[in-house]
Amino acid sequence: MLQAGIVGLPNVGKSTLFNAVTRTRKAESANYPFCTIEPNVGVVQVPDDRLQPLSEIAKTKVIIPAAIEFKDIAGLVKGASEGEGLGNQFLANIRECDAIIQVVRCFDDDDIIHNMGSVDPIRDIEVINSELILADMASLERKHHKSVKLARGGDKEAAAEVELIDKLLPHLNEGKPALTMEMTDDEKALLRNFFLLSSKPTLFAANVAEDDLLDPEANPYVGQVKQYAAEHHGAECVCISARLESELIDLSEEEAKEFLADFGVSDSGVSGLIKSAYSLLGLMTYFTAGEQEVRAWTITENTKAPQAAAAIHTDFEKGFIKAEVVSYEDLTKAGSTQAAREAGRYRLEGKEYIFADGDVALFRFNT
Repeated sequence: MLQAGIVGLPNVGKSTLFNAVTRTRKAESANYPFCTIEPNVGVVQVPDDRLQPLSEIAKTKVIIPAAIEFKDIAGLVKGASEGEGLGNQFLANIRECDAIIQVVRCFDDDDIIHNMGSVDPIRDIEVINSELILADMASLERKHHKSVKLARGGDKEAAAEVELIDKLLPHLNEGKPALTMEMTDDEKALLRNFFLLSSKPTLFAANVAEDDLLDPEANPYVGQVKQYAAEHHGAECVCISARLESELIDLSEEEAKEFLADFGVSDSGVSGLIKSAYSLLGLMTYFTAGEQEVRAWTITENTKAPQAAAAIHTDFEKGFIKAEVVSYEDLTKAGSTQAAREAGRYRLEGKEYIFADGDVALFRFNT
């Protein structure tokens, strides 16, 4: 299961957000730095409005959504790349993640300590980015030394690594994350072997006060973060109130709706964050729908039919014959499986078919 790491400076709301997203109280949240030491990990269901209509068509009450993992990582401080604070541990935990959700404090509150003495979201982002980039530069310099020796001995892959590192280091030295450098497909494939922190896809979460949820754009910090994320990362920024979200953990769905209505909003913001993280990881969903259950299956973009079948069981890939496929839109428009078949909306697809998000599938295989 792919994993998104929640990162940020101490006391910006990471652990509170983790608890809200996972609907647990696993992560300690306190008004002092490093209340999180060991990372907390939680499995999160991905909200999907398509599951309920499919369950009605399939006439089943059993619904199994897609899921991803979130990891709450200890707060980073300036100098983490040199071991300050919990730097080495922090960086190792990030390296294990597939994507980063960087939480940025966008609210003023004198009662909540900011470890840098003031609220300045752009400064905070740059502190995090600088530490990731510095760690990457140190890692690449060590790699460069080894690859040069191998390249001199005629190792072609090592020579390609040296060439890529020689491009990356000046880019990183300008304070730009590896993710933003233009690369060929071959270079991107090679980059994955470097396990760079700044090459991970990133989503920014602007943590605002409860009263800002109704109109987050009125918060000047939010505009700054959105502009910075777009210009320097080509990344998305979502607004969320971690404190408000934490109040919803123990409430029923109806109670949560009533609570949110008092703030003039209809959605908590957590569902949007989870969906954005799912997309950030390059994931998409196809469905199976039968009398026993309706289930969302997670695959990566551009997955062919046999590999999509392997999400259910590896035997489905090994013995793959055909996939019987209908789009979610066509199935729900028809109103039933039989009507969709009569309308010619079901298709038999072979091994080269690339699954689309929302496909509803039935696999034919031979074990």
